[in-house]
Amino acid sequence: MYAYAIIETLEDNNVIFKASDMEKSFTDQPKSFYPIEGDLILHKAVYNRIIKDYNNDIPLALKLTTYCQAPPGSGLGSSSTVVVAMIKAFVELLNLPLGEYEIAHLAFEIERQDANLDGGRQDQYAAAFGGVNFMEFYNDDRVIVNPLRVKNWIMSELEASLMLFYTNVSRDSEIIIKKQVRNVTEDKSIAVKAMHKIKQNALHMKENLLRGNIDGLAENLAAGWKAKKETAKEVTNPHINALYDAALNAGAKAGKVSGAGGGGFIMFIVDPAKRMDVLRALKAHEGYTVECSFTKHGTQGWRL
Repeated sequence: MYAYAIIETLEDNNVIFKASDMEKSFTDQPKSFYPIEGDLILHKAVYNRIIKDYNNDIPLALKLTTYCQAPPGSGLGSSSTVVVAMIKAFVELLNLPLGEYEIAHLAFEIERQDANLDGGRQDQYAAAFGGVNFMEFYNDDRVIVNPLRVKNWIMSELEASLMLFYTNVSRDSEIIIKKQVRNVTEDKSIAVKAMHKIKQNALHMKENLLRGNIDGLAENLAAGWKAKKETAKEVTNPHINALYDAALNAGAKAGKVSGAGGGGFIMFIVDPAKRMDVLRALKAHEGYTVECSFTKHGTQGWRL
């Protein structure tokens, strides 16, 4: 699933921001800075930063339109991906010398610092780089993205085994993230141990993926979900638990709520031979299955 950003230069001396999927828009005279408030704060934050850092504080008359195939609050990193797409559009417009690392880092700063939204930085790097990566995050804003050479048959089997189910609940990830951060910073031992388990689990998942051990990946997913639930009680709820149990009873190997949790998408690993059984079991619950596929490419930009 993709996020799109389109920039059109205007002759009528206006600045228009539009999120067509959310049916929200903002129009004003060209300025070098718009307050980060009200609707479309990410559009404003991206525009502000680009004008300040890359256009000598000179306003631009333009229309910036975005839309995303993943619903907001879904746990699939849609907000960060839209930010990356907007930056890439400005890279094309202004011929900016920004590669994947620079785009991802700029997206992180805009979203987490300029717009003051809580969260990690994995979504920005995933969107910028694309493909399958093992990402390492260190102090001092240092990030290393290691592309993994996964064989085609492994990716095909994993894609056939993957099922995304939308719980029909959009949630505010900031609330859950704030609770997780508080639990860790206050040194609540259960939450801290859970975070270490999640980190260690990533190492095992990398090895199982490279070896094509789908059952091992399922075990990693199950372990990750168990640890994730220990970071904050808001991560799951009765609706999610019912969906999880229904899928496993129908033949799913494991599952995990994407993103912060509390709603959004549940990602299941399913034996392809039992896919339709799991699909029928989930249809008895509120929500729906969404088709998706892997891509080898990260953010891309082009001109008409």
